[in-house]
Amino acid sequence: MNQPLAYVNPQAKVAANVVIEPFVSIDKNVIIEEGTWIGSNVTIMEGARIGKNCKIFPGAVISAIPQDLKFAGEDTIVKIGNNVTIREFATINRGTKASYETVVGDNTLLMAYVHVAHDCVIGNNVILANAAMLAGHVIVDDWAIIGGMVPIHQFCHIGTHSIVAGGSGVGKDVPPYTKAARDPLSYVGVNSIGLRRRGFTPEVINKIQEIYRIIFIKGYNVSQAVEIIEAKVEATPERDEILSFIANSSRGIMKGYSKMREK
Repeated sequence: MNQPLAYVNPQAKVAANVVIEPFVSIDKNVIIEEGTWIGSNVTIMEGARIGKNCKIFPGAVISAIPQDLKFAGEDTIVKIGNNVTIREFATINRGTKASYETVVGDNTLLMAYVHVAHDCVIGNNVILANAAMLAGHVIVDDWAIIGGMVPIHQFCHIGTHSIVAGGSGVGKDVPPYTKAARDPLSYVGVNSIGLRRRGFTPEVINKIQEIYRIIFIKGYNVSQAVEIIEAKVEATPERDEILSFIANSSRGIMKGYSKMREK
């Protein structure tokens, strides 16, 4: 840790075996746990809480104040889990008084130029590809994948095991287990490849597909689809996850795919 060309505030709490490369700046009120590597020219500002065995690549800025005009200097943090990789020039802003923290879960990969705004909550095993941009208060559940150059509107919710195609604009919630793409953002199928890789059986995947055919393909509105699913589809953890997600969606879920949108 004794890197003479880095600045570490005496009030920062940095584990003894953290590796700090030249020209790093670490502010007060920062905690960095064991095994983490911090590349050159990284800036870690007040309020950062960084877990074990993380890798933070050159140029990243962690825990800068929110880009929110309502922010009034309140004491907030960025909480980063264990085994997180943050690539070059990614930026993660700390929270506001809305929740007092921005959270990045364990085993998550933030590729180069990713931006995570104030009060976002990113789950475990998430991938944010290059230049994905999360506005404030976005929730990304475990195992989700966000493609490159995807902007996500504030307060949107990305469900577990879902995938958003690169270049897609996200203005509605993306339900669990789905693939989302096109403009406007639309359902393009179930993330069956990802689900198989994570141990979901063909039977479970087929039941998920059956649910989404009712929601997105058969022409029902969302309320009608939910009533049919509750009445006719056997209760499973996946079914209940989908119904709970829809019931709690504040922005509404994305649309079903229609060939009319291509004309």
